[in-house]
Amino acid sequence: QVHLVESGGGLVQPGGSLSLSCAVSEVSLRYYAVLWFRQAPGREPEAVSCISSDDGSIYYSDSIEGRFTISRDIAKKMVYLQMTSLKPEDTARYSCATGILRCLDDVPRYPFWGQGTQVTVSS
Repeated sequence: QVHLVESGGGLVQPGGSLSLSCAVSEVSLRYYAVLWFRQAPGREPEAVSCISSDDGSIYYSDSIEGRFTISRDIAKKMVYLQMTSLKPEDTARYSCATGILRCLDDVPRYPFWGQGTQVTVSS
């Protein structure tokens, strides 16, 4: 059974930074892509960033590119999302997902999701 556990969310002021972590169990990050996505109340899940399995190719959504950085530690089975210059519209529950080889921005295509961590950007 694949498990993903996110951590690092919280309340931050506009312009601030947060670093999220995703711990992945039972699978190797060499063989599975990991997606960070977010979901705000009443909205569809939105793919934010993804790191592919084989060559570690990285993808960012247009809404966050230049502000967020995804990285991974294969040995530790960890994927990170460093978020800077946060805006109120970044407020959402952030989750990680895995289970496919290559990155897709279609969140439901990933069979395994974590419970998420809440990020609130507010003054």
